[in-house]
Amino acid sequence: ITEQIIKGELGPGDKLIEHIYAEEYGTSRAPVREAIYLLSIEGLVERIPRKGAVVKDYTENEIYDLLEIRNMLETMAIERIRRNGIDQECLQKMAAILTEMKNITDVHQYTQLNHSFHMKLVEMSKSETIKTMYSRLGWPLLRIQSLSFASQGNIEKSVYEHEILIEHLTKGNIAEAAKLLTSHNQDVISSIQRKLAQ
Repeated sequence: ITEQIIKGELGPGDKLIEHIYAEEYGTSRAPVREAIYLLSIEGLVERIPRKGAVVKDYTENEIYDLLEIRNMLETMAIERIRRNGIDQECLQKMAAILTEMKNITDVHQYTQLNHSFHMKLVEMSKSETIKTMYSRLGWPLLRIQSLSFASQGNIEKSVYEHEILIEHLTKGNIAEAAKLLTSHNQDVISSIQRKLAQ
């Protein structure tokens, strides 16, 4: 169900009908009900009186808030990296994820890898608080980012910028890495703004 929502196969307002999923997955309604409940906690689904569970439709403010909170947390992470130094193991893992990203054209898969890449950057901060807060953005952030990556040329641009980011971190240019990350994240907001204006 999560994948269907992230991929856009289920759109905002679409109903999630328990018995249909129970039949599809060959299970009783109880685990489906539990899954829908967990999705509502994750912020992908909302329960509407007399209508049941539907795919959540985010307001423009909610979208921008999520993206701006993400930017703030990543800026804090870079600041901690500047203070504590670069973790070479995390950097190697980021480079390995980037190699995978270069060979992906599927928006859904790319969005997942992109999230893993940024999560490694957050882990490099060595701050459990930043990491926990970032993790809480979870599926809603992935859903919003997949909207941005669906626009022509955005995956290629993203790959290129991630490559430069790794170069800066490898050379210890934290200030340049921070500057690039800020413009990279701001471009996601601009891309979403264009998408919503269509």
